[in-house]
Amino acid sequence: MEAKEVKEWYMEYEIHKNRPGLLGDIASILGMMNINIVTINGVQNVRRGMLLTTDDDEKIEILRNIVQKVDNITITRLRPPTMLDRLAVRHGRYIERDSEDKKTFRFIRDELGLLVDFMAEILKKDGHQLIGIRGMPRVGKTESMIAASVSANKRWTFISSTLLRQTVRSSLAIDEMSPDHVYLIDGIVSTMRSTEKHHSLLREIISFPAAKVIEHPDIFVRESEYELSDFHYIIELRHHPDEEITYELLNNRGFNDFDMTLGG
Repeated sequence: MEAKEVKEWYMEYEIHKNRPGLLGDIASILGMMNINIVTINGVQNVRRGMLLTTDDDEKIEILRNIVQKVDNITITRLRPPTMLDRLAVRHGRYIERDSEDKKTFRFIRDELGLLVDFMAEILKKDGHQLIGIRGMPRVGKTESMIAASVSANKRWTFISSTLLRQTVRSSLAIDEMSPDHVYLIDGIVSTMRSTEKHHSLLREIISFPAAKVIEHPDIFVRESEYELSDFHYIIELRHHPDEEITYELLNNRGFNDFDMTLGG
């Protein structure tokens, strides 16, 4: 008899009244149905998320019907896990997402661990990935880009940067053109302080089937032929939730006063 495929599922439920033994009741139901709990964590205060495995899809629908009868909880998600589901269970919270622009995700500096994990999952994907990251100076953009590349087991290469001194590459070595690379680009340096040779390399990199992360995507788009619609993800990183990301200093006083050193 051919073995059935074991599949992962994500179940999340909202707790209306956290009575003693509630989690035990849910775990007992799963155990009796031979559905395994891989990971469990609280998500967003009154919600609990679980990664489950089973080799029988019908059991998931039966589980849905049974859990709906359990007092004091409401199922909010029961589906094959998305990348965001996995991160929610791992970190105990959902990533904030723009309500209108679904490809924009927001973080604060205290959430750098969550941001690095999120970016690493994107960078692990094969092929063309274009990521923009917005944020004021010294908020952690560059360090997050590098840490995510390392976490994704990818080599990272600066095409343009102001991390230690201004970097503007006009060519790459043969072994630097690889899908296993992540190309890190400063959108201001590449469009406002570079040469035609750099622009030529930049076009080649953008079209190359590998991951690219561009700091200051709004300036990059404003000063180039690319559009925000070309980006697969836009990440916003702030020191605190109410911080405004602005380029007013750059517009009024120029590039040198917009200090982007010390780790982005």
